[in-house]
Amino acid sequence: MKELLVRIRIRYRYSLILLGAMVGTDFRLRYQASLLGYLWTLLRPLAVFSILYVVFVKFLRLGAGVPYYPVYLLLGIVVWGFFTEATTQGLSSIVARADLLRKITFPRYVVVLSVGASVLISFVLNMLVIFLFMVVLRVPLRLDVLWLPFIFLELVALSISVAFFLSALYVRFRDLNYIWEVGMQAAFYAIPILYPLSLVPARYARLLILNPMAQIVQDARYVLITPETETISQLYGSPWVRSIPVGITIGLVVASVVYFRRQSASFAEEA
Repeated sequence: MKELLVRIRIRYRYSLILLGAMVGTDFRLRYQASLLGYLWTLLRPLAVFSILYVVFVKFLRLGAGVPYYPVYLLLGIVVWGFFTEATTQGLSSIVARADLLRKITFPRYVVVLSVGASVLISFVLNMLVIFLFMVVLRVPLRLDVLWLPFIFLELVALSISVAFFLSALYVRFRDLNYIWEVGMQAAFYAIPILYPLSLVPARYARLLILNPMAQIVQDARYVLITPETETISQLYGSPWVRSIPVGITIGLVVASVVYFRRQSASFAEEA
């Protein structure tokens, strides 16, 4: 086992060094010349949360029966924000680094991974804010919280795989960014982020929860915020149904890696 780890470290040493350099550069450039700098990582989701909370909770009374609904809503926004940022920035990452691709020979996947890692740093910081909210609102921690790292692992795998697929497509189809932007706006309201899944009729909720992002959001809320959250296991009456969205995620990982590798040889010429 030790020899295997040493071989992996030697084989990917250059990629890891390059990945670290790109992540640091991306994170610094994102907030360069901004007045508040890195604080925007925390303030942006909080600003979105504040607006949505006032409109949909105070005026429309959504989530009135959900325990700890403010942090319940914020968690959904943060999880969705990670997926949106990772895929949107990943989509244009290869084209944005076209000059670098033409000058230096290095594994192309590092470019997309660097975007994902940079967004992951912001996600971790946002999760610290959520835990602070939980302390203030006195949300009790349960043993189920031990499942949270596995749920977030699924989230990262799904987001990065979609980013790989989109980045390879975008090299040839530059209209994709507009299509994806519209699709993300529609998906934000299609997935139960603003509203509890219990408001959706059961037959539609069963279809909706098969979406990996819907399953991830609901499972994260269940293990971290309240067991009253409806999950895919409860809707179908079996924990094995969770294997469907998880299987979709694994399928996307495999398909995106295969497609990215096939297209990567021509990135420098076409980007």
